[in-house]
Amino acid sequence: MKQICAVYRSPKKEGMYLYVDHHLDLAEVPEALLLQFGKPERAMTLVLHPERKLARADVVKVMEAIAENGYYLQLPPQPEAPLSPRES
Repeated sequence: MKQICAVYRSPKKEGMYLYVDHHLDLAEVPEALLLQFGKPERAMTLVLHPERKLARADVVKVMEAIAENGYYLQLPPQPEAPLSPRES
């Protein structure tokens, strides 16, 4: 199964992206989320399929979230915690 999706980047938070169905676009994204996300900036269009690799997300989970919710929100990577003195 393949799915065409539009990917938007957040102008407010580096590394935050919204994946949405290409045909529905942002219609299914809750208004409250869009307020926190900021004005979405179109980054790219992707064809998703189970064998495709994504840099920071599991493609199957992305496809499932789009099918169930109408969107997938990719949060920025969390900074690694510094090692405590005992761990270094």
